[in-house]
Amino acid sequence: MTRTAPPPSVAPPVAGKLSARDRTVITVLLVAAFVVILNETIMTVAIPVLMKDLSIDASTGQWLSTAFALTLAVVIPVTGFLIQRMTTRQLFLLSMGLFSAGTLTAGLSVGYPMLLLARIIQGCGTAVMIPLLMTTVITLVPESSRGRMMGNISVVISVAPALGPTISGLILSVLDWRWIFWLVLPIALAAMALGGWLMTNVGETRKVRIDLISIPLAALGFGGLVYGLNAVGEVASGAASPAMIWVPVGVGAVTLTLFLLRQLVLQRTDRALLDLRPFKSRVFTFSVIAGAFAFLALLGSAILLPIYLQNVLGVTPLVTGLLVLPGGVLMGVLGPVVGRLYDLHGPRALLIPSSLIGTLALVLLGTVTEATPLWFVLGAHMLLSVGLAGVLTPLFTAGLSAVPERYTSYGSAIFATVQQVGGAAGTALVVTLLAVQTAAGQAAGASTAVAAAGGVRVAFLVAAGVFLALIVLSVFITRDEAAEPRAIPAHA
Repeated sequence: MTRTAPPPSVAPPVAGKLSARDRTVITVLLVAAFVVILNETIMTVAIPVLMKDLSIDASTGQWLSTAFALTLAVVIPVTGFLIQRMTTRQLFLLSMGLFSAGTLTAGLSVGYPMLLLARIIQGCGTAVMIPLLMTTVITLVPESSRGRMMGNISVVISVAPALGPTISGLILSVLDWRWIFWLVLPIALAAMALGGWLMTNVGETRKVRIDLISIPLAALGFGGLVYGLNAVGEVASGAASPAMIWVPVGVGAVTLTLFLLRQLVLQRTDRALLDLRPFKSRVFTFSVIAGAFAFLALLGSAILLPIYLQNVLGVTPLVTGLLVLPGGVLMGVLGPVVGRLYDLHGPRALLIPSSLIGTLALVLLGTVTEATPLWFVLGAHMLLSVGLAGVLTPLFTAGLSAVPERYTSYGSAIFATVQQVGGAAGTALVVTLLAVQTAAGQAAGASTAVAAAGGVRVAFLVAAGVFLALIVLSVFITRDEAAEPRAIPAHA
């Protein structure tokens, strides 16, 4: 293994100040990340339309979302290595190039296989962008103002998926489903062109050899877990055998264990595909665990709420999208505010009250019935958005700030991977609880709406218990404990 010479340490910029060049790099990455992450949920309300237009059933159509999430889980673990080997500009152009190619393919799709392939290509581009954004911000931004900037990242990561169904519903109300992609494509191409022109390289690359054995182990490990967890919905509805869950989860657990053991061996010679040394930081470890719980509750509730609104209260997909829109906007507004509060007071002062607020919101949603007014659901969802906004930014900032600079890219990849697994676990958990409780209610003689409302209540209350666990984890999450000083690296 050979390396470029390490850059000389230079004095960090004035606290809270970024150069115009650094602000440009981060702004371009934020805009691009928002565009690509938006597509993670943009297909959810389009499935019924696609079922009719492409002559497919619901379980087949759901793969358009599942394949995207599965691609993220498979590709993200590799990005820690890619960030070490490639420059910022190269990775940005790779990410946006793949995403744009996938979006173009989706717009031109004449059948289901072509559309599914397009979603996989989009997912590859999205998987590269998320860790690249996190790593760049942690590298460039001084610790004194890192919370505010990470607040902007939390806006992108949490608000973009929340807006996806709303935007999709608005488009489908007046246009063909292909316009979901045709309207996104020029924005993606413009972001790629702007980034290619303005992007500067952050830090130094290292010529690390890739371990070819680790790649399939990572793909089978993380992919198996996410695939099995995403299959819970089909199994719970009776559309698939339980083997659809246990076989991939079992294969995923075994191969993931082998992958992690191999990384522990390879990192001794600095050849790991996903270096696990960020876990030497107590703050990083607890932040990652708490982040998994937060995303479990976040995506679990994101699945539950549309099911409740449409299947129990009988509202349209468009109205459903409009009802969750205020919560997404509120998270966007609060992200930078929470970041500033983090810079002033640290993570604990935000995590504990925000966890309580999020838990209260989920408990309120756990009281809904078939006759609950829409204003109550809207208010509880906005309260949940407040709690999530106050949790995500401190977790990202404290966790990644506690990792020595040379391992930041791996820390970002770990965070993003755990989010995908946690989100898949949250979806599986709430779908299972919903199906079991609904079936029990119908067996007891309740109507479909009443039984479904009972299942929704149980699922929301279990999600509240998960969110409450964040309070315990918050005790162990403090401000930056990085073992190495963080000099702002020279630009390549």
